[in-house]
Amino acid sequence: MSHLNLYVSPSLAFSGYYKPFENSAFIVLGVPYDGTSTYRSGARFGPQAIREASLNIETYSVRSGSDVEDLKICDAGDLHLAENLSKTLERLTLVISDVLDARKFPVIIGGEHSVTLGAVRAFGKATAVLDFDAHMDLRDEYMGSRLSHTTFMRRLAEEIGSERIVQVGVRAICKDDLKFAKGSGLRYITTHEIRQFGPRKIAKNLKEMLKPYKRVYLTIDMDVLDPAFAPAVANPEPDGLSTTALLDILQEVCDKRFIGFDVTEVTPHYDTGTTAVQAAKIIFEILCFLKKP
Repeated sequence: MSHLNLYVSPSLAFSGYYKPFENSAFIVLGVPYDGTSTYRSGARFGPQAIREASLNIETYSVRSGSDVEDLKICDAGDLHLAENLSKTLERLTLVISDVLDARKFPVIIGGEHSVTLGAVRAFGKATAVLDFDAHMDLRDEYMGSRLSHTTFMRRLAEEIGSERIVQVGVRAICKDDLKFAKGSGLRYITTHEIRQFGPRKIAKNLKEMLKPYKRVYLTIDMDVLDPAFAPAVANPEPDGLSTTALLDILQEVCDKRFIGFDVTEVTPHYDTGTTAVQAAKIIFEILCFLKKP
């Protein structure tokens, strides 16, 4: 029995255009986990809210000239959660490994941002990570734990190397974050820099940073957007990006080296659906960027 059959259950199909696993290129997987959330819990409801939103927005991408309706997408359902984060991440790694063994492209919907750690582990250490997030999540520990949504990027940096991580949209930084980033060579771009130089220049810089790597994993914490665009996130932070700026950058950088991505931290009960719609739209656009006509 595959790990997909063992640890995943079908759910409401993302986009509504469902293809069988064997005939699909993109495999959507929900990870409804928010066990280490420390401010506003509820990201466990994110996958279903985003799926529902995806059924009620149009699928054509004006930016890319592609249509999600024409893509081969299978929604595998939601991961079965374990009793703690460590075990849940182990299951996620196993499931993503099955997806990769089948030569499919995984699309993960969180859940809290720590799920990225389990996903990247399936790809191995020779993977670069492009992280869009208001926070750096580089603390060594938080509230007595070394594994949580506030520390997972530190653990990831220890596993794959800080030089393989680029963080974009950063604006919520603690001293521990900054000390580790500067001491380890981890590169980051602030929201202020994006406004100062513009999305096109930032995208050009990102391409240069990612040039040495043959495989890139993309992760998006929805709090990278300003709360005016995405209010229903676990840790909202003012002075963020617009959806337009985010998509302008992604449109330029997404290429054939991208091997998987996730969108995380939607806590849907803190608004009336706006943030889930934004997340669904972002996923649509990324899929179309990666599968241009």
